[in-house]
Amino acid sequence: MKLESQRTDELTRLGELVAKIGIGMLTTVADQGTLRSRPLATLKMDAEPALWFLTSISSAKINELDESGLASVSYSDGQSHFISVSGKTQIIRDREVISELWTPLAKTWFPAGVDDPDLAALKVQVHQAEYWDGPDGRLTQLYALTKAAITGDDDALGDHEKLRVPRRI
Repeated sequence: MKLESQRTDELTRLGELVAKIGIGMLTTVADQGTLRSRPLATLKMDAEPALWFLTSISSAKINELDESGLASVSYSDGQSHFISVSGKTQIIRDREVISELWTPLAKTWFPAGVDDPDLAALKVQVHQAEYWDGPDGRLTQLYALTKAAITGDDDALGDHEKLRVPRRI
């Protein structure tokens, strides 16, 4: 994943965690208000900040995004790092942007390459984000949990940040 320079330390840490995990679960609002999630590889976090993905124009998520324009992307490494991002979406068909995001792995889903007419870029402009960055390793986690339970000091459990991202003018 490409990570551009961010304007705050918290956004930089958010980008590092997203890059470390890589695959996010994009959640959209489906028919009758139900929520639907599917995995997508995060290809870039730009300085705006926005998260970037490649997607199929013919997929159901495009219709769902056209309805509300909002989405959530969640990440978990299954251990101690968790992220939730929400924001406004945009579908980009610009071939130059798609070429910048292209990876050899994308050819699995888009055999015609960057010129595949079904291929588009999905941009999620980050409006809010929250992350939990806990200690790595099972023993370290167990120690941190035990210490927090005994002392009441939860600093050892890791960092937790809630971010509201103001738009640039």
